[in-house]
Amino acid sequence: MPRYYAFLRAINVGGHTVTMARLRELFEGLGLDDVGTFIASGNVIFDSNSKNPVTLEKKIEAHLEDSLGYEVKTFIRTAPELVALAAHKAFPDARVQAARAFCVGFLTQPLDAAAKKALDGLKTGIDDFHLNGREVYWLCKVGQSESKFSNMVFEKTTKVRVTFRGANTVAKLAAKAAL
Repeated sequence: MPRYYAFLRAINVGGHTVTMARLRELFEGLGLDDVGTFIASGNVIFDSNSKNPVTLEKKIEAHLEDSLGYEVKTFIRTAPELVALAAHKAFPDARVQAARAFCVGFLTQPLDAAAKKALDGLKTGIDDFHLNGREVYWLCKVGQSESKFSNMVFEKTTKVRVTFRGANTVAKLAAKAAL
């Protein structure tokens, strides 16, 4: 049975609070197996007989919106995808080590040409971005709270939904996926 990793947008931010126990219940209510969560920021690990992650994303989104009363955009990756995206070298190691923040943004599909151009316009001396398939890597020289860039800025500029996770969180999840 395939193992999946769901990255949820709008869980435990913006006044919405969902316990991880409740989140597990909601996923189990969809018939998903061996459900677990990883830190309280909307990372859910589960098994499913489904071979279609896009169908799973839509099913989870609809169930969460019905149950919680607000949209929860869902981005799913398989274990091999997660391992590969965590291993991807978006920036030289020295730049990553010198940065104060390094995050991975999850997209439902690769950015089109207009969205890529819009993202390029967000690059500054503080913030840099790298695209690889359905992920956008964000390197920030200062702390995230000191940057003008955010999830909302990305979405407003590119017209594409995204959720970001710290690269360390992604690496820890990928280590679990590689077992």
